[in-house]
Amino acid sequence: MALTVAVCTGATQAQSKSAGCDSAVLAKTGSGECSALSKQIADVLSAPAVARAHWGIVVTAMDGSPIYAMNEGQLFQPASNTKLFTTATALAVLGPEATFETKVVARGKFNGAANLAGDIVIVGGGDANLSGREMPYVPPAQRPKAAPGQQPPPGPPALRYLEEMADQVAKTGLKVVNGDIVGDDTLYPWEPYPEDWSIDDAVWGYGAPVSALTINDNQIKVTVSPGSAAGQPAVVAVDPIFPYYTIDSAALTTGPVKSGSHVQIERDPGARVLRIYGSIAVDAHPDEEELAIHDPAEYAAAALKVMLEAHGIVVTGTARAQHRLSTDSRSYMQASHEPIPNIDFSRQYSPAKSTQQGEVVLAQHQSPVLIEDMVVTNKVSQNLHAEMFLHNAGAAVLGDGSTVNGARVVRAFLEHAGVDKDDYVFFDGSGLSGHDLVTPRATARLLQYAATQPWFADWKRSLPVGGEDGSLVERFGKAPLKDHVFAKTGTLGEARALSGYLDCASGKTVIFSIMVSAHTPRSNVDREAMDRIVGLIAAAN
Repeated sequence: MALTVAVCTGATQAQSKSAGCDSAVLAKTGSGECSALSKQIADVLSAPAVARAHWGIVVTAMDGSPIYAMNEGQLFQPASNTKLFTTATALAVLGPEATFETKVVARGKFNGAANLAGDIVIVGGGDANLSGREMPYVPPAQRPKAAPGQQPPPGPPALRYLEEMADQVAKTGLKVVNGDIVGDDTLYPWEPYPEDWSIDDAVWGYGAPVSALTINDNQIKVTVSPGSAAGQPAVVAVDPIFPYYTIDSAALTTGPVKSGSHVQIERDPGARVLRIYGSIAVDAHPDEEELAIHDPAEYAAAALKVMLEAHGIVVTGTARAQHRLSTDSRSYMQASHEPIPNIDFSRQYSPAKSTQQGEVVLAQHQSPVLIEDMVVTNKVSQNLHAEMFLHNAGAAVLGDGSTVNGARVVRAFLEHAGVDKDDYVFFDGSGLSGHDLVTPRATARLLQYAATQPWFADWKRSLPVGGEDGSLVERFGKAPLKDHVFAKTGTLGEARALSGYLDCASGKTVIFSIMVSAHTPRSNVDREAMDRIVGLIAAAN
């Protein structure tokens, strides 16, 4: 598709580039003239509030033919646009119907059915949905609405599947465990935080550690509510209700009317104490925060121990985690670029399973199919689930679910898809790593390749829809863009990205990727400019 010619007739390449038209695209299209779209985008990006930021944009037809580009070959932090690469790889390698198994096993010797000399072990199999999440994903407009003045009904209990497995164990007739309750997440090496994740993120649910044994997204919900009167202690509630963290709220009070909410939560790395302090106004709505569980396998073991004891099973030992430490001493860049011989993208690999000789299976749970988790992951930009896709791909293809093996599978897939090998580097699967880099043209090439694959319809429906759901529910809410933008968002510090598919005024669909870095901190003006550019692209094509 050639560039639309209007404005700047007879412009030189230098003049065209200053108006926002990349010389590479001019060369590809055989045009020495910049388009009306180029001039319109240049006008948006010349505004003082966004002009100092670094922008990269590419627009192509669905067959990859160039339409517009600016800095398309330069590297940007993709933030959660990384999930496009991770989820496409996982879908291609594992297939939409893949499932993951969690099991509870006995490792030891039985004296009849009632007595075990050994350990009860809950073995993580890479299931991201041992939680109260209801699946499949339902768009906000289709969810049941609460009656005026009432709270929506609560969802399923966060630990429901753990309870179900405890019930299965109790039904075997087991009465005494002369051993420990163990949380085994050795399907992946114990690498809870990929390189360059911010230490600030580790406290919060969105930065929860990665584990093959994941319970409730490896997070708990802490709700702080005002007391009955100013000066009274505020009220702290934890869900799930489970004595894992100790709460220190001695410095948390109820403030006077209209004083607002000023609640702070701190946890030292590895600590089991949550310090909650500050104030919340007597008339304020409760403050809800999602906090990360620092060792999910240990948490799962401790919760299962409590549940088994509630069934009358005596456990003489303790709850503990069983991790597997990495022994790969190579540099990440070296290891992640190592080719994978004989990888076959014409087949789908089976999810890896963790087994030990002689173990007796007492309970098990099968996950929802992969595609339903993928819809959740891309719609709401769920970081932990994206990381687990990365690890599960590495485990399935290479027999070891390390971060670097997952990155190797992603790299092999992208080279197979025709993406330039120097146009990206990924240190994680979610985009939380500040080391992740990608070019807009690599993102557009992935989007174009995906559109040719048999799994495309499944993958496209996982993307947020403008004005409708996911992370785009409050963007593109009016015609003509509402329900016509299918794209993944990304936000990390002073970087932002939006890439996907766009239904245009002509009825055609185009591919676009817009990335910005070094924008003004804690400002949304770059996002507003980005959304204006999407509107211009739709109107011009």
